[in-house]
Amino acid sequence: MLLLQFMKIFRLFFLCYCFTLSLNTLSQSDEEVLKKIYKTSLTNGQSYNWLNYLSNQIGSRLSGSYGAEKAVTWTKEELEKLGLDKVWLQPVMVPKWIRGAKEYGYIESGSGKTSIVNICALGGSVATPSLGLKASVLEVKSFEELAILGAEKVAGKIVFYNRPMQPDLIHTFEAYGGCVNQRYKGAVEAAKYGAVGVIVRSMNLRLDDLPHTGAMTYDDLPVSQRIPSAAISTNDAELLSAMLKLDKSIMFYFKQNCKQLKDVLSYNVIGQITGSEFPNEYMLVGGHLDSWDLGDGSHDDGAGVVQSMEVLRLLKEIGIKPKRSIRVVLFMNEENGLRGGNKYAEMSKKNNEKHVFALESDSGGFTPRGFSFDCDDASFNQVLQWKPLFKPYLIHYFEKGYGGADIGPLKSDAMVLAGLRPDSQRYFDHHHASNDTFDAVNKRELELGAATMTSLIYLFDKYGVNPISNLETIKN
Repeated sequence: MLLLQFMKIFRLFFLCYCFTLSLNTLSQSDEEVLKKIYKTSLTNGQSYNWLNYLSNQIGSRLSGSYGAEKAVTWTKEELEKLGLDKVWLQPVMVPKWIRGAKEYGYIESGSGKTSIVNICALGGSVATPSLGLKASVLEVKSFEELAILGAEKVAGKIVFYNRPMQPDLIHTFEAYGGCVNQRYKGAVEAAKYGAVGVIVRSMNLRLDDLPHTGAMTYDDLPVSQRIPSAAISTNDAELLSAMLKLDKSIMFYFKQNCKQLKDVLSYNVIGQITGSEFPNEYMLVGGHLDSWDLGDGSHDDGAGVVQSMEVLRLLKEIGIKPKRSIRVVLFMNEENGLRGGNKYAEMSKKNNEKHVFALESDSGGFTPRGFSFDCDDASFNQVLQWKPLFKPYLIHYFEKGYGGADIGPLKSDAMVLAGLRPDSQRYFDHHHASNDTFDAVNKRELELGAATMTSLIYLFDKYGVNPISNLETIKN
């Protein structure tokens, strides 16, 4: 009898203890939760180790490549180790473009002297003839200038697009957007007037010897009319432009061996923590698993991949059980097709899934500065009330703007899209170039980014995507 009474008292005491512990957890302020998130990421983070393996053991991950296939298998295995509620692969057909042997190019003066230049084929380009392509060069800054020159002056020549990124724009993505059309549609426009090839100044704010690749398109141009397109380093673009000013008769030679093959099967990699209160409301965090093939894709977008994985790991490590279902999605084929993002949105619509929030990291692993938000005014005003929580971590940039390429197809009036915004001043030094490698990523900056993303996910999960009046008092 005494034993039975003792067990009842012990059980009552244990329940009271658990209840008190639960109240203490629930009353934990947002400031304290964010402090714990940042501390855990900086002292016990996994993102840098993951990136080390992804970059140095797997390497480049161009869609359809063996590297991309290995990355799918490895990231799925790592997510499974986290003990998530669900991990799965989502099939998606992706393009398979191969670069082939290293490209070669030179400038030839009227005297026959040659100067070797640094070039690389643009993603999706056709090859040159087997012996290469040599022709005189025509420099232009815009499609409008090309149209004015017309077929009479363009036909039979290599068009050299030499519009640099605007250096006085502090937002470097704005500078990138101001000139990237010459890379993406330059071949289509030049082919209209009979050009035989295209050389494009690399999208890079600094002067160096590294050519930067990137996607280009032929639209619906017949295969027989497609012309080879290559990027040239900024130093060599300056050289070519200077030589043209002195001698319009100089020639340019380049040879590239790229090829477009048939589409192949690949996958988005998805992991989920199921929500405790609203399991059918989905919050997404992600980056793209594919990369270009010149470097190992550490900044673009290995950083976003491991930071997104780390968000779910940190939530579990700290013991936060989200109200809503949180998914990490590692998208395939952002770089040259956006097939992964489109497939995820297509399947989400087909399955009648309700997505309320999506966060993307695809701007490099540099020091986080804040977020841009694609949402209505009410949701944005809610975000601004959280701004003091981020102030101790020097996160100050909260602006309306672009969410991200892969989460874009999910957009609806009922959800918030957000993009992590790291310091971007050095991003385009590495973007799509051979120096986008692991050594260019700072461990602390990467971990700060992961913590910043986790903090925003935590707040949106706790309060929802619509403004509410009963927000916790936030310490100013």
